[in-house]
Amino acid sequence: MKPLHSLPVYLYHIESSIIIVFLPIFITNFTLRMKNPKVFFDILIGKAKTGRIVMELFADTTPKTAENFRALCTGEKGLGSCGKPLHFKGSTFHRIIPKFMCQGGDFTRGNGTGGESIYGAKFADENFTLKHTKPGLLSMANAGKNTNGSQFFITTSKTSWLDGRHVVFGEVVDGYNVVKEMEKVGSDYGTPSSTVLIEDCGQIVED
Repeated sequence: MKPLHSLPVYLYHIESSIIIVFLPIFITNFTLRMKNPKVFFDILIGKAKTGRIVMELFADTTPKTAENFRALCTGEKGLGSCGKPLHFKGSTFHRIIPKFMCQGGDFTRGNGTGGESIYGAKFADENFTLKHTKPGLLSMANAGKNTNGSQFFITTSKTSWLDGRHVVFGEVVDGYNVVKEMEKVGSDYGTPSSTVLIEDCGQIVED
């Protein structure tokens, strides 16, 4: 079956009992495209409420990966196969390396060895269309080809050596100053000097 955006729409006009069929008009991706969803993290560093990070998810380019992250922000999928909620709330950024990235999303073990996607334990790399060109990008952490789960990272610099290996699926659109505060408690080995907690998270509903 052809995708909707490739099917022609015919315009009909009835005049004097004669149906005139005009040339087809094709629906384009542009006319069908919905707004990309936005989600948020409320961050706690140590015991300090640090602020909110707002992220746009590139559902127009990486719909499957974006949907995984969106649903993990809302927690709407309930319990995973591990018996824990498929939800980022209450999880930590377990690995933070200054001038590189902040990694989180392991809500099952909290140390970078766990996590689970909404599609099952792992899912395939969707595409590598988008590149790691700047700070503030959201990208999937993995253990090799086609091993995406729930772990992700936020870049704090250009990381072009990750292109073709990690799927970029969103970016920080507000609250990057909070990411910079998170970066301050990172280390060269990645272990944060203070706990960086996702105190709350969810989807931002826009009019």
